[in-house]
Amino acid sequence: MNTKDEQDLAKKITARLDQGNNQLRQGTAYRLQSARQAALARMAERADSPRHAPALEWAGAAGGSGTVGRTRSWLTDYRLWLGVLVIAGGAYFYNYWTVLQQASETAELDSLILGSDLPFDAFLDKGFENWLNRSGQ
Repeated sequence: MNTKDEQDLAKKITARLDQGNNQLRQGTAYRLQSARQAALARMAERADSPRHAPALEWAGAAGGSGTVGRTRSWLTDYRLWLGVLVIAGGAYFYNYWTVLQQASETAELDSLILGSDLPFDAFLDKGFENWLNRSGQ
């Protein structure tokens, strides 16, 4: 697009906006004008500070929280607490699962030992108990 096309487009847009402004009631036009002035004043204040980029804040960048004129603490963000809850729940259920696996392996080993062809006296022997402790480690 060249500058003449851009100027023609801008003239058409402003004519259409002016036509819409003529149909507004006076009270509505006044409220819009005061809201515009307040927004421009806030934008000028933020433009003075080097840590804000007003053009990017509307897009959700520059550390904005997505809401205009309101900031939210990171401690009240539900997404943070939901993530913490999911991680804690996952760790709890992983621990629970490993304890169940260890209990299952221990029960299986006990049943294999008790179901074997060893005589009863072998279970009473101190050497057998020591052998079990060494082989279980």
